[in-house]
Amino acid sequence: MAGVDDLVLRVDGDRPLSVADVEAVSRLCDRAEDGFGGGVLVAYVSGVPLPGWTRTLDVGLLSKWERAVRRLERLGVTTVAVATGDCGGVALDLLLAADVRIAVPGARLALPVDGDATWPGMALYRLARQGAGAGVRRAALLGTPIGAHLALAAGLVDVVVDDPAGVLAEVAAEAAAVAGTEVAIRRQLMFDAAQQSFEEALGAHLAACDRALRRGAAS
Repeated sequence: MAGVDDLVLRVDGDRPLSVADVEAVSRLCDRAEDGFGGGVLVAYVSGVPLPGWTRTLDVGLLSKWERAVRRLERLGVTTVAVATGDCGGVALDLLLAADVRIAVPGARLALPVDGDATWPGMALYRLARQGAGAGVRRAALLGTPIGAHLALAAGLVDVVVDDPAGVLAEVAAEAAAVAGTEVAIRRQLMFDAAQQSFEEALGAHLAACDRALRRGAAS
């Protein structure tokens, strides 16, 4: 994983997960929380883990990584991932945690295989929760890569384009018109909607509506 430049992260999924990866994502989250009230965070992701990638892993490191990804997933900024080539491991984790997912033609989402089965990390959880269709099941169970257009049809990416710059500019313009804190609230409501009944969700949505009305009156 490369270093952080403002709110941009370049992720090399070929490399096994390391403490440096956790620290890079944590520093990015610090910058987003401390210096930005909104805007866009961009992660360029590519690469899949090479054979033997789990040899240096332990549950403690995995736990720290998953907490870092979850923190990024809940930031008060709009997060965008741009996928190129095969994406697995840390690259897939960050892609599936982003608000907006852009894939370049030829990109593939690949749940890595360790030994005799696919890796059971939280990318598996996000694939199952966010995607639909036989392609997602084959990826989760057999490790079959999901091509860019199949990922688009399954709802795992938002757009497939040759040049992501135009889409990034559009997202940045849209994000500039909304408050980061409010983005985080809307995102959480969407997360919760997947597992809550209408009655369970109603209170949180009404509270968010009340907050919006108060903000409008104050301005």
